[in-house]
Amino acid sequence: MPLEALEKEIGYTFKNKNLLKEALTHRSYLNENKNWKLPHNERLEFLGDAVLELVVTKYLFEKFKNLEEGELTKYRSALVSASTLAKVAHQLKLDEFILLSKGERQNNLKAKNEILGNTFEALVGAIYLDGGYSNAKKFIIKNLIPYLKLIISKKLFKDSKSYFQEQAQAKELITPHYQLLKEWGPDHDKKFLVGVYLNDKKIAQAEGSSKQEAEVEAAKKALKIKGWNK
Repeated sequence: MPLEALEKEIGYTFKNKNLLKEALTHRSYLNENKNWKLPHNERLEFLGDAVLELVVTKYLFEKFKNLEEGELTKYRSALVSASTLAKVAHQLKLDEFILLSKGERQNNLKAKNEILGNTFEALVGAIYLDGGYSNAKKFIIKNLIPYLKLIISKKLFKDSKSYFQEQAQAKELITPHYQLLKEWGPDHDKKFLVGVYLNDKKIAQAEGSSKQEAEVEAAKKALKIKGWNK
């Protein structure tokens, strides 16, 4: 699909088209396309992440004048989370334009969502370089901020671990605890299996690339098992 279709979708026309192409170039694409003249998008992602955080922080600071720093941080974390950014990127049809290797295209959903979120950040960085802060801000306010209403109404700003603890204490007067059940793999690619317990009863278990990730996934499963979903 031509890039003009994407520019129409995102509501911004690039003066420097190479910035847009760079924002869409995943590292894996370069491995199979040695003649591609542009770099991968990770530097733009780094820049876009900072712009995104500033715009969202300023918006929340001005909109919620009575909220303390801790609550504002939770709102911001949920709004700029990988899952939210992936949803916005999918809505903007970025997945139809991202340049990936064949192998990466066949990757699992979690990896694809991570790539989508990272590409959204790279796109923010590209817009910032091409059109300045005001255009980047306009893009973020238009496409990302509308998700804030859903995040607040569904209490998505509460992470699964915190929410499971809150529900367990309220409904069963128990504070959950987590136990590492197994770890395996080389140092650069470790996997962890963690169980979440109420007293001595294991409610759920899950694996992740870090103990923290495994604990969050275990809490998500436990919420479903107990019927305490948000």
